[in-house]
Amino acid sequence: MSLPHLLDSPQPRAQLHPLSVAAYHALGELGLIPEKTELLRGFVFNKMPKSPIHRSLLLRLLELIQAAMARAPYWVQSEQPITIGNSEPEPDISVIAGRRDDFWDRHPATAEFAIEIAVTSHDLDRRKAAIYAEAGVKEFWIILVPERQIEIHRRPEGGEYSSVTVVGAEGVAVCAPLPAIQINVAALFQR
Repeated sequence: MSLPHLLDSPQPRAQLHPLSVAAYHALGELGLIPEKTELLRGFVFNKMPKSPIHRSLLLRLLELIQAAMARAPYWVQSEQPITIGNSEPEPDISVIAGRRDDFWDRHPATAEFAIEIAVTSHDLDRRKAAIYAEAGVKEFWIILVPERQIEIHRRPEGGEYSSVTVVGAEGVAVCAPLPAIQINVAALFQR
């Protein structure tokens, strides 16, 4: 039985011992957990290496979003933790209410807006949607790289998003809670 099928079975899954966020931090500080990981539902996941297209899109989006938020009471972070219950995902981009110094001794517990860039990680990123919804992240986008689309998750309710739409190559994605953020999909993918 392969490991993914083993974890799908309730009996072996019940024998696993998930980590708390505090244990994850302590083990990380001791060097017992690799740096390029994130904690999801109490389990440590290795982060995938960044492809050139992922890096290019991340930098392009980061520049556009930082410019849109330049005078707003928010700050933009890239690949930094958000502590959500027994999870600590690191969205590719998140927009956080407040000032950076408000989080000197703790990670943010939510975000106004978060983005994951999915080159090959569609399934994992869609599973993260529930974690972001539980934290009250008002809007979550998945940049679907092979499809050249943006999947928009809105209205977090009961641990999931009640609205999911897709903006195609000819559209403009607008962040509902932060309308200054507008991404022309064709321009985003233009070389």
